[in-house]
Amino acid sequence: MENSMQTVSIFIIGGLFIVIILSNSIRVLREYERGVIFRLGRLIGGKGPGIIFLIPIVDRMVKVSLRTVVLDVPPQDVITKDNVSIKVNAVLYFRVIHPEKSVVEVENFLFATSQLSQTTLRSILGQSELDELLSQRDKINRELQKIIDEHTEPWGIKVSNVEVKQIDLPIEMQRAMAKQAEAERERRAKVVHAEGEFQASQKLSDAAAVISVNPIALQLRFLQTLTEVAADKNSTILFPVPIDLLEPFLDRTKKK
Repeated sequence: MENSMQTVSIFIIGGLFIVIILSNSIRVLREYERGVIFRLGRLIGGKGPGIIFLIPIVDRMVKVSLRTVVLDVPPQDVITKDNVSIKVNAVLYFRVIHPEKSVVEVENFLFATSQLSQTTLRSILGQSELDELLSQRDKINRELQKIIDEHTEPWGIKVSNVEVKQIDLPIEMQRAMAKQAEAERERRAKVVHAEGEFQASQKLSDAAAVISVNPIALQLRFLQTLTEVAADKNSTILFPVPIDLLEPFLDRTKKK
């Protein structure tokens, strides 16, 4: 009886031991996950997705996600090329292409990429003037993406996009830019007004040339003007009369 009880206990303990070994040996990785396997400290490669079998105690697996990571770059104090102090933040899109490199080549690729993006943001924006930052943001985004991608490539990371989100200007600079914009709008308004006056003078010159050929056209214009003025309820109408119309009356007076 005692021997049978001992046998049952041994089977139970052995079964539990096998279950523990299997639970530590079998891993399931999702479609977007990869497992970097180290055997006795040596890299043997990446595996997944699906079921992964590990040798207990001998193998160790580091799980890496291949999904795109959206990294928010904190606001950075930047002094532009024309000595304007601004605050700039950005967003970085990247993903792991080679899981083995992301584990072996760098200790923490998320932290390393974040620090690299901050320093690169300050360096690149510090080489540009304020007007360039505000008007050529697409060009700066492409330059940031190119530089960060070159530095993270040895880590097995691909930077797909970098976007400068917001540029915070000092209050004094905002006021100065508002005055500059207002002055620019006034300049454009004056230029448009001057162009209108120039075109109107050209048309008047053409009209004067036509009237000089046909003097009767001037009288017709006077009559038209009188018709337009008479449409309003005015008590007094001042209407210019050409001297030519009065010459016959003046001649009769002289003859008498």
